[in-house]
Amino acid sequence: MAHFLGLGLTHYPLLAGTDEHMASLLRWTLTDPDIPPERKDPAGWPAAMRDEWGDDQGVTAAAHHRKALVDNLARCRRALDDFRPDVVVVWGDDQYENFREEVVPPFCVLAYGDVEAEPFELMTERGSPNAWGLPDDTTITLHGAPATARRLTNGLLQRDFDMAYSYERRKDSAFPHAIVNTQLFLDYPSAGAEFPYPLIAITVNCYGPHVIARRGGLVRFADIVGEQTDPVGPSPARCFALGRAVAQVFADTDLRVALVASSSWSHAFLVDKNWHISPDTEADLRLYESLRNGDYDTWRSTTTDALLESGQQELLNWFCMTGAVAELGLELAWSELVLTDVFNSNKCFAVFQEGKQG
Repeated sequence: MAHFLGLGLTHYPLLAGTDEHMASLLRWTLTDPDIPPERKDPAGWPAAMRDEWGDDQGVTAAAHHRKALVDNLARCRRALDDFRPDVVVVWGDDQYENFREEVVPPFCVLAYGDVEAEPFELMTERGSPNAWGLPDDTTITLHGAPATARRLTNGLLQRDFDMAYSYERRKDSAFPHAIVNTQLFLDYPSAGAEFPYPLIAITVNCYGPHVIARRGGLVRFADIVGEQTDPVGPSPARCFALGRAVAQVFADTDLRVALVASSSWSHAFLVDKNWHISPDTEADLRLYESLRNGDYDTWRSTTTDALLESGQQELLNWFCMTGAVAELGLELAWSELVLTDVFNSNKCFAVFQEGKQG
């Protein structure tokens, strides 16, 4: 009989850097000449945002933000260790990493063996030292479960879910940071070096219209004019259905399976209506309330347009996980939504466990 644990967490890249660099996305945004000056002036910001920005552009607040994230990650790790999984399935976005112009699948199972990855590659590119003071070229091993990944893919295909799969990582780009940072942050004290559990990544094309057009990254408003966008990614409903299907495949095994959604929630640099300055906190709070209430109908009925408007593209990873949670009847044991105006994205953490009947 299979057993399941659900986890939700952030893979916020700037947590891997130092406090001095944690608000660097907002600092870069404020240099955009096409953002109205009055929107960039802290004097016009809400009081909470001005307090977070402070007189040092968020450096002091970064330490408090880091503590909240690390404490919640530690709680997720304790739940994982108590559960003792045989395998950890992670839904994370591929942000112009493995998948580029040659092919962009909606979803892909990474049926890899052990992989060596450089967790600080993004920090090095941004000119930031890592938070652990380790060499920039430090590597960690992500343990794989290729045979189980193949069985999972086969089970999804047999359930009429047209799933792509990959046996080798792309050689000339960074390994998907959503997956690397999941291990890095769940093993925060050891910088990801001592994480013992095998991972199966299911990458999701969260960035859809911008995965190639913006290479899954930042853009100035002048660059948006006349932009040739890409096809949309999978819908929230389709991601929810994938989570259900993954749960069904594993339910026929005797494995202990942890199911992990890896992403922050709305991202400021994707929220055009907020001039890329702050996340869409109202939209995040609405979905969070539905999550706490177990209202998965609201999640499943969310539209792609709504996610794009609110900069919640990466939440598609959470739609996969909530589909699995709904299929399995897992109960929300704990959650917390860490709000911020300055550090790009609100971050949600959650633990879902089997009830007494599980």
